[in-house]
Amino acid sequence: MTEQRGAGARRRGQGELEAQVLATLRAAPGPVVAGWVQERLGGGLAYTTVVTILTRLHAKGAVARERSGRSFQWTAVADEAGLAALRMRRVLDSEADREAVLASFVNTLSPGDERLLRTLLETAEPSEEGD
Repeated sequence: MTEQRGAGARRRGQGELEAQVLATLRAAPGPVVAGWVQERLGGGLAYTTVVTILTRLHAKGAVARERSGRSFQWTAVADEAGLAALRMRRVLDSEADREAVLASFVNTLSPGDERLLRTLLETAEPSEEGD
């Protein structure tokens, strides 16, 4: 089945849809089914599209799911900032030269963002990974 779009309707990117689904889940009163998310999003999204987005968010660790009959109930475990951090971590993990990637990232920061990053690093709890 093809999703019908009216004149002037724009296609949303995967990242935008993920953020909208995550925000909808965070506003939920508790665990909810995909149909509940679909109703709240509106805009003619197909049920299968919502399930695909939820499944991708689950694979990224941004949502949790629990079996409920033949379907799942979904709960947000990350906010939009957490989702962005997961994306950044995935990019970093995919590169062979982590030091070069981090150095390039730091070199592109504004002075204010660099100060903020330094402050956050100074106050962060030690990592269990050891790197």
